[in-house]
Amino acid sequence: MTSKIQTLRGLAELRHMKIAIYSRGIENNQHQDIIQLLDELALSGVELVFYQDFFNQFYSSINAKAKYSTFNSSEDLDKNIDFIISLGGDGTMLDTVTLVKDSGIPVVGINYGRLGFLANIGKEDLIPAVEALVNRTYVVDNRTLLHLDSDVPLFKDAPYALNEFTLHKKDSSPMIKIHTYLNGEFLNTYWADGLIVATPTGSTGYSLSCNGPVVFPDSGSFVITPVSPHNLNIRPIIVPDNTIISFEVEGRTDGFLCTLDSRREIVTKDIQLAVRKESFGINLIRLNENNFLQTLRNKLSWGLDVRN
Repeated sequence: MTSKIQTLRGLAELRHMKIAIYSRGIENNQHQDIIQLLDELALSGVELVFYQDFFNQFYSSINAKAKYSTFNSSEDLDKNIDFIISLGGDGTMLDTVTLVKDSGIPVVGINYGRLGFLANIGKEDLIPAVEALVNRTYVVDNRTLLHLDSDVPLFKDAPYALNEFTLHKKDSSPMIKIHTYLNGEFLNTYWADGLIVATPTGSTGYSLSCNGPVVFPDSGSFVITPVSPHNLNIRPIIVPDNTIISFEVEGRTDGFLCTLDSRREIVTKDIQLAVRKESFGINLIRLNENNFLQTLRNKLSWGLDVRN
């Protein structure tokens, strides 16, 4: 074990690896697992950069001799960072995407949440994950993002989403009418509680729970899925990702919800909205043995039918 750690340390020092760590927070029963990960990285000679709020939670428990620094925003992430590790569930991964922006920094998702479609490295794989990072024996998947255009500023400096864009009625207000256009040509008027435009990555999220199809991450498409449509013959539709999808909304109330992943804004019905493929993507790291089909089988329990 000692020789193995020494080898890892030598490789990391040769490359001067620098890794950022982001998390919303950790539960008490996860504390020891986090310390194990940080110890493995430190023993491998990796320079660590912690998200400040996360660092404040456990600073007294880490090895004070390890080299580390902190960051508070995306502006603090310099170009010398090799990876950013997201500790948590898929929601934490979505937060991390807004930090990375167009920097190209690869994101490593270690799952401390529940399902973990995006954060697909289990905490039981901490040591293999560190070895893969240090030895660079991982696979990088470039994932498509959705970009939101509007005639008023929305979502500050991160008007993009990894999973989905949605339009939705507020609370218990009546359903809304969403006139939808593809490259300026009328597609349909959705009488529904809302409408989802999902990326291939987001096809296994909110869209799937509304009976949308599962789409392969590299399929080059978007999925338009209605939420509780009034017309039962309305079904999800897949469109090419070079399509500009625009909307006009009608409703009995003045406002409705507009969301990008887990972030939301309340907007008025006279606003002009359109989504398109973002000019940059997000690089997600996975271990060699973890592919999309395996994730589907593990997370959705496909293949567990007793008749197989």
